[in-house]
Amino acid sequence: MFSKEESRLLRQEFWTSYGKSFPRKWILYDTKLKGFSFKFHFDTKSALVALDLDVPIAIGMEYRIRFWEKLVALKFILTEEYLPEAIYEEAFLLENGKEISRIYVLLDQKVSIHNKNNWRDVMVFFNEKMALFEAFFEEYREVIED
Repeated sequence: MFSKEESRLLRQEFWTSYGKSFPRKWILYDTKLKGFSFKFHFDTKSALVALDLDVPIAIGMEYRIRFWEKLVALKFILTEEYLPEAIYEEAFLLENGKEISRIYVLLDQKVSIHNKNNWRDVMVFFNEKMALFEAFFEEYREVIED
């Protein structure tokens, strides 16, 4: 068992190591579309990369629905040409109880950020899958924006 501080230091070490091992400027929050962001997630149980549709309440649910419908319309392309294992969840609940829409790819092995023996596999997974997510997004950005 790790203390909160030990856990924090391990997480920091992982992300620093990832950045040094796979230096690249990712899109992440810089999609130029409100509410669209790419995320890396790695905790004590799993690792995933995701495209989140987290629209501020002020913008409205119609905005989220409209973009979600476009992403669903592109599902065949995403799963055939880029990420066959992509999972679509229109109503995904975050740990804080907030509901978003999410498309994600989960690493299909049990991993933990506390186990350094998992780190290399997770880094390779992150690099490969996020590059594919971003390639899809860049290719179909105009379709999504319309």
